[in-house]
Amino acid sequence: MEKTYLHPTNVPKPAGDYSQGLMVKGGTLVMISGQVPWDTEGKVVGPGDIQAQTRQVFENLKNMLAAAGGTFADVIKLTIFLKDREDFPAFRDIRAQYLRPPFPPTTLLVVKDLAREEWMLEVEVIAVVDR
Repeated sequence: MEKTYLHPTNVPKPAGDYSQGLMVKGGTLVMISGQVPWDTEGKVVGPGDIQAQTRQVFENLKNMLAAAGGTFADVIKLTIFLKDREDFPAFRDIRAQYLRPPFPPTTLLVVKDLAREEWMLEVEVIAVVDR
């Protein structure tokens, strides 16, 4: 699999730790639906605690990627849904424990609500794995 990060000079530079674009040749496309702060029994982890919820979400993502034969290094797109903009710094701290530069293209959405009131975030990824 070959990854080419896109940094054209006629597009603004990223305003944070993400890439504007990525082109991938080869590999198998993996789409992972939004992961939420549930444990394997479907119980919410860390009610009201963005760090605990973020860690659980990334553990769920890690396990989904592993089931597809991949890791976070294979992620080519990240979409984040946060209920509170103020939670982003704490989210970034936990995310940094799982993702390393160069960061994938990322979209952050601050949303009014998620499917369950107790969820503070939801994160989905697209990955390409060599399989």
